This record gives sequence, C-alpha cells and structure tokens, in this order.
Amino acid sequence: MSIFIKGGTIVTAERTYKSDVYCENGVIKAIGEDLDVPSGAEILDASGQYVMPGGIDPHTHMELPFMGTVASEDFFSGTSAGAAGGTTMIIDFVIPSPNQSLLEAFDTWSGWAAKAATDYSFHVAVTWWDESVSAEMETLVTERGVNSFKHFMAYKGAIMCDDEVLVNSFTRARELGAIATVHAENGELVFHLQDQITKMGITGPEGHPLSRPPEVEGEAASRAIRIAQVLDVPLYIVHNSAKDSLDAITRARNEGQRVYGEVLAGHLLVDDSVYRNEDFEFAAAHVMSPPFRAKHHQDALWKGLQSGMLQTTATDHCCFCAPQKAAGKDDFRKIPNGTGGVEDRMGVLWHHGVNTGKLTMNEFVAVTSANAAKIFNIYPRKGSISIGADADIILWDPEMTRTISVKTHHQQVDFNIFEGMEVKGANTVTISQGNIVYKDGELRTVKGAGRYINRPAFASYYDALNIKREVEKPTAVDRSKGKKKTA
Repeated sequence: MSIFIKGGTIVTAERTYKSDVYCENGVIKAIGEDLDVPSGAEILDASGQYVMPGGIDPHTHMELPFMGTVASEDFFSGTSAGAAGGTTMIIDFVIPSPNQSLLEAFDTWSGWAAKAATDYSFHVAVTWWDESVSAEMETLVTERGVNSFKHFMAYKGAIMCDDEVLVNSFTRARELGAIATVHAENGELVFHLQDQITKMGITGPEGHPLSRPPEVEGEAASRAIRIAQVLDVPLYIVHNSAKDSLDAITRARNEGQRVYGEVLAGHLLVDDSVYRNEDFEFAAAHVMSPPFRAKHHQDALWKGLQSGMLQTTATDHCCFCAPQKAAGKDDFRKIPNGTGGVEDRMGVLWHHGVNTGKLTMNEFVAVTSANAAKIFNIYPRKGSISIGADADIILWDPEMTRTISVKTHHQQVDFNIFEGMEVKGANTVTISQGNIVYKDGELRTVKGAGRYINRPAFASYYDALNIKREVEKPTAVDRSKGKKKTA
C-alpha cells in the first residue's frame, strides 16, 4: 500500500515545516514540497493539520497477571485503543515470577503479544538473581532485541528487588550495553506503612496514598541513582509522581550522570483527592502505584518536563475493572494496582501542554515519541518523519475537540481517569507501518498486524567506556616498598 500525505505541516522534535510525505511498503520514501503523486497512492489531504510521528508509549502492561487477577486489556484491544489516540508503538513489560526463567517468561509474553495491532517491544524485569539470570540477560540482548531491564523496588514478598539483585543486575546490564530501569518505591517502608495504617483501622482506598508517601519514592530513586552512578550504568526511572524523585533526577543530571525520567499523563493531571471520594468504586479505580499526588507535585512534574529533566511521557496502562478492584473492598492492600490511559495520553498532553504554552509542538513530539525512541535505541526508525523511517504517522487537527468518556473510548476497561475532560487537538488519521489504522473516528486495526521491534544494545557507547577504563586503571600501593604499581 502507498500513501501520499499532501498539504500538511510536518512537526518533528527538531523542526516545523510545510511538506508532502510519500509512504510505500511501510516506510517513508519521499518528503518535499509539491511532490508528484505516484500512481495508485491513496491521497490524504492534510491541509490545516500537523503531520507528526506516531506516539510511542514506553510503559504499558497489557493482559498482565497481577495481584491475583489479569489486566482486562489484551494486546489487540490495547494497541487498537492506542492507535485510536495516535499511539503507534508500545513497550510492554515481561515480568517473570521469582525463580522463573526470563526466557520462558519472554516466550509467554510474546505469545500474548502476537495479537497486537501495532508495533511493540519489551522491557524484561529481573525479579531474582543467580548465574542463570545473568546468562539469560545476555541471550535477551544478543538474540531477542532487548536493551532494557526493569527492577521493581516495591511489592515486597512478590517481585521486589533488594540491593543485592540491583547491584548484580545493573552490573550485568552495563556489561551487555543495556539500560537499567526501576520502579522507585522503598518496598520495605511501603510494607511497614501498609501494616501500620491498616492497624489504625484505615482500610479504604484513602489508605493507599498514605502508605506510599512521596518520601518512599524519593528515597528509592536516590538509592537507585547512586547505585547506577557507582556501577556506571545508564538509568531510566519510570512513572515519577513526586517532586522528591524529580529532585533526585535533577541533582544526578546536573552532576553529569546519565539518568532519564518518565512521567505519566495521569500524574500530571490527576491529584490525590480522588482517593477520598466516598464512592468506593471511584476511589478504587484510581488505585495505582505510585499513587496520584497533591497538586504541588503536578506543578513540579510539569516544570521537570519543560526543563528536560523528565524526558518521556507514558501511561503505565494496566486496566482492572470494578469487579476486580472489589477484591480490596475491605482492605486497600488487595486492590489491584493500575489505571488506563493509552488512548488519551496524546490528547491530554496536547491540550494541557501545547495549548497552555507549557510545551511547544516540537517538545510535544519529543516527549510523546522521539525521546523514547532515542533512549531505547530505535531512532530514527521510530519517532521521526524522515526518509527510511517506519511510516508510523499521525495527522493532527489542532482545532478538533472531543470529550473523553468511558462511553466512547476504545479501552477495554469500565472507567476512565480523564472522564468528562474536554480536549482541543486530536488525531484524525493514524498510520501504522504505512497502513491506515484509524481515520475520522473509524478504527481499522487488524489483529496480529503488529511487529516485535528489536532494540539494539548500546555497544559503541560501552566500548568507548571500556577503552577509557583500560587507560585509567586504578593503582594499588605496594606497602612493602612504598611504591605504586599498576593493579
């Protein structure tokens, strides 16, 4: 299939300019003003619209088995909902159970993801450690196209990593040219606070944010950053919700450390008052970790995004319906953690970011697409409008308005955290692999059309570091003679 996009204004992370775009066989073949329309091409009139790279959501959990249930969104419904909102790629998480083979878990997730409608990739979590994990990390990097490993610093008694696992896994990631990622919450403190708050008789959803205050996030972020600093491995901190973790990232980046921060659309726009709603279903629907915070944290997170201290936006899309959330009716600790958002991330960020002047259009493309592609080493194949790039493109009408509602969304969940929000600016067309998968309100996704995207390791970066380390070997003191010798 070939597509000719005519008369639009291209917006990338770097520049804005008028030009036509021609796509063929799933890639961008030509860019220029007044291009000749090739015979047989489908023509899309983009007059008055912006032509931008499709969104990349670097943090989703489709059909995740978690807390005794399974997320309601599967890979087909989730990627389809993403396409309806302008997202053309997700990076999901393979999460092995403790003592489970990483490769076995990867194969399981790959089977689930085979139904995806748009492209996808995987981070792989390290939830335990021995030499077999080390060997399988190498196989994942060299043979499966994985260049990022996730570490949960929370969820004690389940998938939480202690410092020993962090040190071993971070070290191995560095050797392999992979990036370490963390969910930064102090799991020991959370476990302790959950116990204390429950003993006080607080069992409803309001107990959830009380058991996970901003300080537990800040401490874990600081600890992960310092461990990464000592081991000289790049670090990506997911879903920063609090000024505390942002401050830790800012300090590290100002010191020259290679640390990246992600923020969720929900954490930018929803505050902690939702947990005090008297309707259990409403309050429980917002239970996720880290929780939504007080408004001053939202202000700080926007500034972090504007200043470049936070580089990416995501959703942590992990959906559970009301009957599933009801498992924690009498104990907030049993409410499955997770909310949706993959369909609405682009729209709410444009409305509350670009329309308010917090973000430029180019910054919008950076934080919704290009930066994720760069950090996870798939740029410019993804996240760009350039010759040779994948034809993952959206046409964006800045004047179009819509009201977000569970009644009209495509997400497979019975609640929307942005319910009733009117946004100005929306995609009219979504193109994935050179095929139109959404146009003017009509979803055209095909089950199984999505491809697994390999993400190469950062070999050249690490080779350079290793050369430097060879030159700058530490020295030991020969105390018997009082002379220095090379270690």
